[in-house]
Amino acid sequence: MAFETTRRLAGIAAVAATILLGGCSQRDGAALAPGEYTVQMPGGKVWYKIVGGGPGAPLVILHGGPGAPSYYLKPFEALADERAVIFYDQLGAGRSEHTSDTTRWTIPHFVAELDSLRRVLGLWDFHLMGHSWGTMLAAEYAFTHPDSIKSLIFASPALSTARWLADADSLVKTLPRSLQQAIARNEARSTFDAPEYQAAVGAFYERFLSRKLPWSADIDSTFNQLNTDLYGYMWGPSEFTATGTLRDFDATGSLELLQVPALFTTGEFDEALPATVRYYASLMPGSEVAVIAGAAHLTMQDNPEENIRVVREFLYRIDHQKQ
Repeated sequence: MAFETTRRLAGIAAVAATILLGGCSQRDGAALAPGEYTVQMPGGKVWYKIVGGGPGAPLVILHGGPGAPSYYLKPFEALADERAVIFYDQLGAGRSEHTSDTTRWTIPHFVAELDSLRRVLGLWDFHLMGHSWGTMLAAEYAFTHPDSIKSLIFASPALSTARWLADADSLVKTLPRSLQQAIARNEARSTFDAPEYQAAVGAFYERFLSRKLPWSADIDSTFNQLNTDLYGYMWGPSEFTATGTLRDFDATGSLELLQVPALFTTGEFDEALPATVRYYASLMPGSEVAVIAGAAHLTMQDNPEENIRVVREFLYRIDHQKQ
């Protein structure tokens, strides 16, 4: 297994030693005043936003990409009538400071960054949701910092790159032959900027990324501020081709170690195929699965009503379960 537990612990501990913010830790969510903020982290300032409040345990949401800022996650603000909802842009994405220092573009760095933010906000019993690449980060965080997590939500998960690519290949084969040929031709030449390749990528995204057309302003903002250097370095040139540092990622061998309630969600037409998501859930006995009707990868954009309902009901049950 590429990311075995001992390597996780050693790598993340080394980064945490330099990234944790001494002296700013708070307890009991004392820093959860609604608003937009920045906090200095190694590498630059990180932007975060707190929405709402209420008796429910806070929810922290991790965006996808890597490098795709959190604009597209805005529909989850609907949950803020019951709890504080915290969004943030990881270093290098969106409203957070950008850097070309690739030593910051690592799983250990982003895990330690999340833990620093948790400590700044005084979160000691919170729900953690990751979407897409954010599920990799959520899993890695939970493997090394399990004590503060009340539940996990894996939204359209990417917990095995090999499985993701196999599923993506099956989806590419559903495209018109001309688009399949354009993809194959340009990937063989590494001409990823070619107009015909980009057109094929666009067609793939309109089927399997977000089907609700025209795309919302929040999706447009996410793409306009996507850090393509970060995305390319860690992932690759497109959703269906991985050439970056995450190409060997596989968390499936350790999912059974996560002893917290978990919800897995996916869209009916998601890149994260429902069959694959059910497989991931089977590795965590007792976890729940929800398939969002009519939605592709951006379930919260394609069918926000059903997506919000599913997440809301799960969080409510966990908050009110008997200890």
